Amino acid sequence: MPAILGIDISKATFDVVLVQEDRTKSGVFPNTPQGFSKLGRWLKKQGVETVHACLEATGTYGEALAECLYTAGHRVSVVNPAQIKAYGQSQLTRNKTDQADARVIADFCATQHPAVWTPPAPEWKELQALVRHLDSLKEMRQQERNRLSAGISSATVAQALHAHIAFLNQQIAALEQQIQAHIDHHPDLKRQHKLLRSIPGIGNLTAFTLLAEIRSIPAFDSARQLAAFAGLSPRQHRSGSSVRGQTRLSKTGSARLRKALYMPAIVAKRHNPLIAAFCQRLLARGKAMMAVIGAAMRKLLHLVYGVLKSGRPFDPDHLAKAASVP
Repeated sequence: MPAILGIDISKATFDVVLVQEDRTKSGVFPNTPQGFSKLGRWLKKQGVETVHACLEATGTYGEALAECLYTAGHRVSVVNPAQIKAYGQSQLTRNKTDQADARVIADFCATQHPAVWTPPAPEWKELQALVRHLDSLKEMRQQERNRLSAGISSATVAQALHAHIAFLNQQIAALEQQIQAHIDHHPDLKRQHKLLRSIPGIGNLTAFTLLAEIRSIPAFDSARQLAAFAGLSPRQHRSGSSVRGQTRLSKTGSARLRKALYMPAIVAKRHNPLIAAFCQRLLARGKAMMAVIGAAMRKLLHLVYGVLKSGRPFDPDHLAKAASVP
């Protein structure tokens, strides 16, 4: 068995557990380039040339370390934290420390053989950073609007809020233009953006988010996998003859994708012929409106997968053409 390196990452440091056939070693390193170099020297000191390193997908904290390990020739897996948590619970782990977490991650890597991670393309990383910054600016603007709508007794404070909102409006408009220019500058992003815009219900800003949060369509074997990645797979709650809980969305996945698809699904429910017919069938079967919207979000993501995977724009007559084929 190859050497396994379980990594529990945090903002300032990362804990590691190295598992070889006959021994286990642990260590703590600064989450800095100097710490990465120190880890490399430590691995060589243990007589290890290459490892299968595994860490949780924890936002930006682990990206630099993952890229450093990949560049050094190691196998790297970046895993959904929910998987690690569920695995630890299945193993009846009782301790919650950084070293214990690193040990669970190492054991998960050794027994579950997670998929190997590859670094994202620089243009995609830049797009994601720009789009997420755009989301932050919009959230900040909404917070200021909420303060105004709550009622401000001070004219000075109200004037400051109006000025801040005007400034944020300028920043948002400039950033949206920058995102569009970035997409237009990269042919593959531009092609995918055009394909997404062909789907009724997908506007320009939603297409930005979809491109930023769906790193690579080839990474998904099916539309169902993409829906699961977004947390839009239905989760049933049934057991035996007595338990008949309501089916809900799993929500174990990308909250950003779910948020981005909510309003487009409502629009598509009215204006996208395929999704409108789909929603009407669900309503006729007595499904609740929120369940129908969740299903529309999932259906819309299936269409996203279809146009990006095939490289062909959305065809509203697809079903009619398929039915007419003898």
